Amino acid sequence: MGPAPAPTGPGSESEPTGPGRTHWLHVARETADDLATDAVARDQAGKPPFDEVARLRESGLLTLLIPAGLGGGGEDWPTAYSVVREIAAADGAIGQLLGCHYFMSWSARFFTEPALAARLEQRSAAEQWCWGGGLARQEPALSLARNAQGYVLNGRQSYAAGVLVADRLAVRAVRADTGEPLAVVVDPSLPGVVIDGDADPFGQRLAAGGSAEFDAVPIAAGDVLGSLAADEDVLSPRTALLSPVGRLLSVQLRLGMAEGVLAEAREYSRTGHSHWHPDWPVGSPQDPQVLTAYGELTVLTRSASALADQARDAVHGGLAHGEDLGYEEYAEISVLVAMAEAAASKAVQESTARALDIIGVRSASARLGFDRFWRNARTHTLYEPVAHRLRDVGDYFLNGAHPPFVLPV
Repeated sequence: MGPAPAPTGPGSESEPTGPGRTHWLHVARETADDLATDAVARDQAGKPPFDEVARLRESGLLTLLIPAGLGGGGEDWPTAYSVVREIAAADGAIGQLLGCHYFMSWSARFFTEPALAARLEQRSAAEQWCWGGGLARQEPALSLARNAQGYVLNGRQSYAAGVLVADRLAVRAVRADTGEPLAVVVDPSLPGVVIDGDADPFGQRLAAGGSAEFDAVPIAAGDVLGSLAADEDVLSPRTALLSPVGRLLSVQLRLGMAEGVLAEAREYSRTGHSHWHPDWPVGSPQDPQVLTAYGELTVLTRSASALADQARDAVHGGLAHGEDLGYEEYAEISVLVAMAEAAASKAVQESTARALDIIGVRSASARLGFDRFWRNARTHTLYEPVAHRLRDVGDYFLNGAHPPFVLPV
């Protein structure tokens, strides 16, 4: 299967438009405030986040990136990044769930004909689908074989994001006859699909990750989106942008969690008590060591945020270039996102760990829930380590090497 035609650009001026960025940022803040009220209790309960998905569905955030003419919010990636960051500040796991949904639901635009992508998005908006899955390379790979009716899918995906609550999955499978990797849409309610919440992580417990097993699952030809091959004769620079688009979601997630823990720790330090437990006092907010720690973490987080903003603008510009984007421009965008990944990873790990030291011994209390920020951040950075991204940055800086096409887990 060859490369799919490039997605079309924005609709004409006569097409419907959504309510606008300001509206959606307001909705995101309201939803984040709602999630924050019971974040500790929900994290400790660790139940599949059906209720949380219902809140996202009710807010309209699930359809944010779908064109307004197809029944969606009509927004772009800069708005989606801001929404994910806002939600992640209140609940990192739900921020990851929403980011995964945006990435998976939008990926059809890169791999299939515009008409098929539009039909998928229109149905997704009408039925308020929540998407999950994973397009990153896994071993052993899922196998996709032809039959008289279309295709049949077999194998086990050891980790799929959002799989416990997803209405549709986007997964990576290899054609049995050619070995070509393909992006495939799967209805998890089909016979032969078995979902298992066996990930059992100590953090991001509400991100609904788990495994998915496929036993002779029937796949229609229209549910095979297109090639995931990384060869330059198949993968255009425009299609390759899927990698930095997805990885920048991880950056926003990390920054949201860093900002969330600092905001909650600041509230505790300023008021002398926890917002939820006013009978538990804290030390003086004039302590020089506390002030220095807040200063260092603020500089670290704001610096990472500035780099993330540069990466966001570069990604948005690359998408706007469409087929005019060249490989050199793509490489620069990918490297800038890799730099933002590294900076955000350091910011979230430092902030979530040192916030516990700032609060002191009371931060060990499960009732306060400060530990959830560290557990969520550490779990996410284990799944998405930055060592390889730093190597890519160095190789590009020193040798001019283009970063590989790597999809986020």
